[in-house]
Amino acid sequence: MPSTRRSLLTAFLTLPLIEATRVRAFAQAAPELPLTPACDDGDEPTLEQEAGPFFRPNSPLNRDLYPDAPGGERITVVGFVFDNRCRPLGGSLVEIWHADENGDYDSVGFRLRGHQFTDTQGRWWFNTIVPALYPGRTRHFHFKVQRPGGRVLTTQLYFPGEPRNAGDMLFDEALLLDIKQTGDGRFGRFDFVV
Repeated sequence: MPSTRRSLLTAFLTLPLIEATRVRAFAQAAPELPLTPACDDGDEPTLEQEAGPFFRPNSPLNRDLYPDAPGGERITVVGFVFDNRCRPLGGSLVEIWHADENGDYDSVGFRLRGHQFTDTQGRWWFNTIVPALYPGRTRHFHFKVQRPGGRVLTTQLYFPGEPRNAGDMLFDEALLLDIKQTGDGRFGRFDFVV
């Protein structure tokens, strides 16, 4: 039976309380959920990138964005927020915004925009759609991440294997999502280090 986004999210959310440095062991216990590069002591902070012209402040507290674009291909995007010593950062703000299935951003409301706070283990997740391409850019998500009391990291996450990655001046391999195709859409993983 093929994996589903829901089964992979359930596996991610039912991780026992573990030390962040032991996250790598989860990859062996649940091989269907591939991890991004392992968190190691001394990890470099996640690369910063520009917010672009479509950021709007005051997004709603919402992790289920897919109802905003029912025609889009569904994706669940998950990860941790760690400090550079691989400690999970609970209570961190994680905000997402992206283009819709036609490559358009909502510049009036909050369609395909939302934020949440990481749980005590530093986990975050969004159920949304795969953003479409638009002129001059490869496929991507925009994120803002802020640990409690810390500065805001603004960055973008990219899809592996996209033909337009090579021609996008902002693209950086260090910001690739780890993507798995499931029976009901895609499942992507990225761990922020702030």
